Amino acid sequence: MSRLILLNKPFGVLSQFTGGKEGVEDTLAHLVDVPDVYPAGRLDKDSEGLLLLTDDGKLQSRIAEPRYKIAKAYLVQVEGEPGDDALEKLSRGVELKDGMTRPARAKRIDPPPVWERDPPVRYRKSVPDSWIALEITEGRNRQVRRMTAAVGLPTLRLIRWRIGEWSVDGIAPGTYRKIEV
Repeated sequence: MSRLILLNKPFGVLSQFTGGKEGVEDTLAHLVDVPDVYPAGRLDKDSEGLLLLTDDGKLQSRIAEPRYKIAKAYLVQVEGEPGDDALEKLSRGVELKDGMTRPARAKRIDPPPVWERDPPVRYRKSVPDSWIALEITEGRNRQVRRMTAAVGLPTLRLIRWRIGEWSVDGIAPGTYRKIEV
């Protein structure tokens, strides 16, 4: 049996166990006390939510490799209000500097009942913000942020909610759940 850890990675934490500029506090080392597990993919320091860790190299590859096209679902707080045109562009795929993205699922959602972020997202009275749910099947560097920016909706907060069948639902920030696969 392989071990799989579903971690709710907080904002400001690197998706690695060593090498943080601020020491152990900004890496996974202070959150996960399970030996011999490694991240299956990455989640930027300024993003939050589900990060999978495993001790199985084949499982790690299946989760992280783009060729397997495992769906990743995100809750994205954006600056502005997404119109039908922006959502349609996200759904069809967006032209980025490194090429066209695969089609995605994109829809407007009500503000989700998620945890407070530390530090909080900046708010501006003159610029509205809103939320979208975005599901992609690739994992380019900062892809979701670049996609929303390309359609005129800069990302304010990014939470990865699901990878394939695994979800962060019910896992508090900075904590994890172990499962056998």
